[in-house]
Amino acid sequence: MILSKESLVNVAQEGVKTVGISAFDLPEKIIQFGTGVLLRGLIDDFVDKANRANIFNGRVVVIKSTNSGGTDAFSTQDGLYTQLIKGIENGQKVDEVVINSSISRVLAAGDDWDEILSVAIKPEVQIIISNTTEVGITLVEDDKVNAVPPKSFPGKLLAVLLKRYEAFGGTLESGFIIVPTELVVDNGTKLKNIVLQLAKLNNLSSEFIEWIANANDFCNSLVDRIVPGKPSPADKAAAEATLGYTDDLLIMSECYRLWAIETSNERSKEILSFSLADEEGVVIVPDINKFRELKLRLLNGTHTFSCALAIVGGFKTVKEAMGDATFSNFITKLSNDEMAPSILNSNITLADAHAFASKVLDRFRNPYIEHLWLSISMQYTSKMKMRNVPILQKYFEQQVTPPAYMSLGFAAYILFMKSHQDETGKYVGSINGGTYTINDDYAHILHDHWLGGDLDTVVHFILKDINLWDVDLSTLNGFEAAVIAQLQNLIDTGFKASVEAL
Repeated sequence: MILSKESLVNVAQEGVKTVGISAFDLPEKIIQFGTGVLLRGLIDDFVDKANRANIFNGRVVVIKSTNSGGTDAFSTQDGLYTQLIKGIENGQKVDEVVINSSISRVLAAGDDWDEILSVAIKPEVQIIISNTTEVGITLVEDDKVNAVPPKSFPGKLLAVLLKRYEAFGGTLESGFIIVPTELVVDNGTKLKNIVLQLAKLNNLSSEFIEWIANANDFCNSLVDRIVPGKPSPADKAAAEATLGYTDDLLIMSECYRLWAIETSNERSKEILSFSLADEEGVVIVPDINKFRELKLRLLNGTHTFSCALAIVGGFKTVKEAMGDATFSNFITKLSNDEMAPSILNSNITLADAHAFASKVLDRFRNPYIEHLWLSISMQYTSKMKMRNVPILQKYFEQQVTPPAYMSLGFAAYILFMKSHQDETGKYVGSINGGTYTINDDYAHILHDHWLGGDLDTVVHFILKDINLWDVDLSTLNGFEAAVIAQLQNLIDTGFKASVEAL
């Protein structure tokens, strides 16, 4: 049995959140550029949740912008798909199965462009969402608004806006709320600037350009949820055997979810009413920098300070490391005692930081996600510089003694980056009798530093290298001595004894 509108009545598996036939009668209210799993596992989940609560009562028209793949599975399954929500929340295991009915249909830009433009003039359609990858928010100067379809995402969006403008006579009330979710800082602002520039390059009227700027709310946004992608054939088969139906669109996500949307526009807040169904997950605020800082420092930064130490400890995955009491104690102390107090500002309180850190640790413990430490180590130096050097600097502005846990994390990074070159020129590290390839644009610099002499000299020149960090880390009071001591401990006694000595 294939999941579809017709087969819904036969879905009887206990615990599955299914949908009623009335869900298919809801009007289309959102245009969504992108069919990816993040959009389906996060944004469309919020819409579905709001529809179940009788709050938003609208569906999503999805635009497939690329030429790869088709829309057959969505058509066969009437837009329905299963979302497995698995993880740890507030220390408790979560295992939910939801049949999502938020998607009304999927249109291919290459084949259905006229139909897409007809959706743009529906009065009920007031929201545009996108996730076209970071490359999608770029200016293609020769893109033509009258092409069928335009080449780029901003070009397609411009054509949709033009059709809307012409249909409604340029009224302020006809403007869209446009919320890109691409992982680009200030994504809404950048998209707006590109669309305005492209409108000028297409010699469109000044009145239309003013309408774009004034009637449409381009909102910066930040999304955060792990949606690993299409499950493996074995995992898919196991899930379908339990569910009693087949689903070619089945996805899995963690339970943590965040969509922070930046706007002060009261009309926008009213139209984005699906937020009311999950006010912890969808946050609409005038400034989302608080959420970006929390994510960058306490999620990404904690990963970066812990990664090499986990590898030295012999752990392959995050969940494996979190199952070890010594590592779990290290990462808990690192995030709560040293990192959280070092990111406070006028928008972030210690309570905010500790609450977010607690959620991060729950996410790291998720038994359903295989997150490889070696994958996390890619471009390690750049991540350390962007995510953690600012935390170190802020820590030393407040404290006179070096941070023990961050120092050990940094020492482990230096040890991880010790390498030799193989016959192909790749930089290869060696820990615990195993080898690994270092995927880092700065691997050659760390390699050369490790050739520089004794341990004290190696650490000194790595910390002092402004080409790596843009600052001289050897000037941070006591940090160099702490890193040298921790590195020596790691080499002499290994992971467990080094952590327990803190």
